[in-house]
Amino acid sequence: MPMTHTVAGVTIELLQGNIVEQPDVEAVVNAANAQLRTGGGVAGAIHRAAGPGLVEETRPLAPIHPGEAVLTGGHDLPNAYVIHVLGPVYGRDEPSDELLGAGYKNALRRAEENGISSVAFPAISTGAFGFPTAPAARIALQTTLDAAPALDSVSLIRFVLFDQSDLRIYEEALSSLRSPNA
Repeated sequence: MPMTHTVAGVTIELLQGNIVEQPDVEAVVNAANAQLRTGGGVAGAIHRAAGPGLVEETRPLAPIHPGEAVLTGGHDLPNAYVIHVLGPVYGRDEPSDELLGAGYKNALRRAEENGISSVAFPAISTGAFGFPTAPAARIALQTTLDAAPALDSVSLIRFVLFDQSDLRIYEEALSSLRSPNA
């Protein structure tokens, strides 16, 4: 049973799973690289599942900069859209906290601009880009909690965490952020 929290009519869900296996959301977020190429981790999984059409569509959109988000079709994914976000490389792209928050904000902005009602995020920048999971979770969740009151289209924001330890870290962060003493 996923952990959920609703704020301003927007449901935030936390669950363990695979970002490419979220058929009930309109858009999945790709933890992209600057060139929007296949790569490893989340980007590799999304590109493999979406098929070669995604590479063709992203090529003219690259490069993107840390904190930026661009939208493409979902191709062979069960989702209508992919929102590609370039998170910061921890310790190199500064200020990394602000750039990571901007990535989440810009992804939600792309969703709003396109009338998208549901978005699934991975833990952006926590893999190969080295962002520590606990602060990344707080930034991701605080950014979405802050954005929720201004969202008109988006009513579901799901965080799909690859393993149990990341899920636990996100659950602890959400619990602390939604408590009145946070």
